[in-house]
Amino acid sequence: MVSSGHSNSGPKSVWIGFDPRETDAFVVTRTSLIRRLTLPIPVRGLVLSALRQRGLYTRPTSRRDGRLWDDISEAPMATEFAVSRFLVPLLAGHIGWAVFMDCDMLVRTNVDRMFRLCDPSKAVMVVKHDHQPTGDTKMDGQVQTRYARKNWSSVMAFNCGHPANKALTVEMVNSLPGRDLHRFCWLKDEEIGELDQSWNYLVGHSNPEIEPDIVHFTDGVPSMAGYEDAEYADEWREVLTRWAA
Repeated sequence: MVSSGHSNSGPKSVWIGFDPRETDAFVVTRTSLIRRLTLPIPVRGLVLSALRQRGLYTRPTSRRDGRLWDDISEAPMATEFAVSRFLVPLLAGHIGWAVFMDCDMLVRTNVDRMFRLCDPSKAVMVVKHDHQPTGDTKMDGQVQTRYARKNWSSVMAFNCGHPANKALTVEMVNSLPGRDLHRFCWLKDEEIGELDQSWNYLVGHSNPEIEPDIVHFTDGVPSMAGYEDAEYADEWREVLTRWAA
């Protein structure tokens, strides 16, 4: 019999990072994802204020020059969910598979396909980008930080019952520098499985010959100044317009 940590069965869920400054982006990610689902997979927002109320997120943060600052990392946070994403296995009850994704996405396929591609022997599945951004800012003037395995954590399929993910405790998520979590410091290299590049297509950075399953507007969504003509911007706006109507 297969142990719960090494099974591809069990409940599935999707968690999308929420930041009140990027509500339109969240709407497009959630709407585009749900409208293509063929199974009743729950889709939830990762809301920082709710996690604080539950005592799950206690990291000290401050404001510096109008930016959200993570005091432990001694670095700016581009979004409110920069670190809270690593609570997903716990939020999912340490069973089944749970996908986390940033809110600046456009989902163009049935995400259940991703779940079926996941390797049950791995603790997490990601697109293993070699992304070295050249600019100093992104999105609405946010600082462009550089760290090992950048953008690997922007789409993650967690094998929530995998024994290695038991290390991802509330204490760890609230005490380690974000850069360590984003490089998957709690896992061995062989516990990180690889998804095809189509599952986290970085607009302006990925090979344009790839047909994306998930488009990631990592530098800025099409509603932000300077990104109105980004790849897949028309598709992004069509989802937002249909939702609003």
